[in-house]
Amino acid sequence: MRIGLLTEGGYPYVSGDARLWCDRLVRGLGQHEFDLYALSRSERQEGEGWLPLPPQVSRVRTAPLWTAEDDGVAYGRRARRRFAEAYGELASVLCAGGAGGVGGSGGAGGAEAGVPGEASRGASALEADRFANALYGLAELARDEGGLVGALRSEVAVRALERACRAPGALRPAREARVPDLLAVAAHLERALRPLSLDWYEDDGLGSVDLCHAASGGTAALPGLLARHFGGIPLLVTEYGVQLRTHYLASGADAAAPAVRALLAAFHGRLAAEVYRSSARVTHGNAHARRWQERCGADRAKLRTVYPGMDAAPFAEAGESPQHADPDTLLWVGRVEPAKDLVSLLHAFADVRRAEPKARLRVVGAPSGAEGAAYLAHCRALAAQLFPDEAAGPHSVGENPVSFEEFGDPDVPTPAAAYASGAVVVLSSVVEGFPISLVEAMFSGRATVSTDVGAVVEVIGGTGLVVPPRNPRALAEACVSLLRDPERRERLGAAARARALELFSAEQNITAFHGIYLDIVSQCPVRRVVLGDSGEPLPFAVPAEVHVPGRWTDLTDRVVARGGPTWAAGPPVRATGMAPAPEGAR
Repeated sequence: MRIGLLTEGGYPYVSGDARLWCDRLVRGLGQHEFDLYALSRSERQEGEGWLPLPPQVSRVRTAPLWTAEDDGVAYGRRARRRFAEAYGELASVLCAGGAGGVGGSGGAGGAEAGVPGEASRGASALEADRFANALYGLAELARDEGGLVGALRSEVAVRALERACRAPGALRPAREARVPDLLAVAAHLERALRPLSLDWYEDDGLGSVDLCHAASGGTAALPGLLARHFGGIPLLVTEYGVQLRTHYLASGADAAAPAVRALLAAFHGRLAAEVYRSSARVTHGNAHARRWQERCGADRAKLRTVYPGMDAAPFAEAGESPQHADPDTLLWVGRVEPAKDLVSLLHAFADVRRAEPKARLRVVGAPSGAEGAAYLAHCRALAAQLFPDEAAGPHSVGENPVSFEEFGDPDVPTPAAAYASGAVVVLSSVVEGFPISLVEAMFSGRATVSTDVGAVVEVIGGTGLVVPPRNPRALAEACVSLLRDPERRERLGAAARARALELFSAEQNITAFHGIYLDIVSQCPVRRVVLGDSGEPLPFAVPAEVHVPGRWTDLTDRVVARGGPTWAAGPPVRATGMAPAPEGAR
């Protein structure tokens, strides 16, 4: 099977998102062939290069999202009319609201409370079809005429947005848009729609694959939508972080005008709904992401849970030797940022120290950006204030019971070494998606205390203690109970390791995707064309077994399969008679 793997700012780039699980997936499915279609986010990312690619990667095609060159095509009257109609329809749908949450808070403030779900459920099928027709109309124009980049940057596009915003029935945020707001929206749409102008959709590109697998939703899935539209290629979308939710949260912190946020939320909401509607399957990594996908319009029958696959081997030694951990040490591992709520952890540790004076807290992780660096400095100052340096005697040097470290330091050269040093691993976050550090602790056989956020309860499954977020007292009580009960720690750690090996290993992830690939291809009819002497397609010229995954037909059979499995592909020919059935098919 040939799979077209679609990424945005991800694999195969060294600094790409989700590069690790994509690389493990490709390497783990050596029986399949992969074509990579990657959209880069910046010139810096392209300059950093690629990861080493395995031999099953037969082709890599890349395109920049951060820039696009106008091909200089000047539209004639007919092409200008096609563009104006398609773009005007797109703008009208966005200004009418619906899936993007334009009518409420612009998809920003109320996203967590379920605003996008209510908007998606209320969106009419007619408006969804209008958005799809406009999107594919622009793609067909780019394929037939070219010149779409220049058209999207033109005054015609801005005027179409303005007319849609001033039209009767447009919602309030759209009606309040000013010229700078319209220019900002037009620029964002031009960037988001750049994949429509790519030459990836012919028979020598995505038209030759058996399945498109988008490693995320949003812009990464756009090439998959067009491959399905032009060639009937089935699409699988994997979202370990729901792109629409990410956009809503980012726009909530953005200083852009309300009109800009509203229109862009409408666009991303409509795009997400079209991706979900057109996909053969949509996978997620936890129930929290699944609920978001359902709220944003995904059909429940298409959804599948595939937990992220992680390499358990580095943590095997720690997991099999829990007795080597320091029985008085609490460990926190992760990116240092405000969402991790280390302030509550430090206040909780103050209560722990009063109950267990020998307890120590190790905070291991690097700050995330400038905000993370400032937060780390604040936490260091708070730790110095709460825990003045203590000395064991009058002639010894004082030491703070809280240490801040990073991977690569002499005491913590690797994550496995960090987990091996602690008796209890603590997660204090107020916002969390899929808790990677928690799974690593489970692989290491460590008992855990976590806050009830994101997918924590789903991941822990009864093998650790869970407390409410922003509750230092509850966090401290749970930590003290485990520090005082080594037998319970050992039982919970062993159960956690067994659960992690069963659900979150790389092997289960690869096996699950392999089964989904076969399921999709087996249910997708292969469109073959066999021409007779008259040049017309021959009816009943394709045996039924070509719809079954496998090498049922001889590679020398000269038939054409457009959009079908590559093992049956070949140039169109005139058939003089029925080909004999292969021996294995009798």
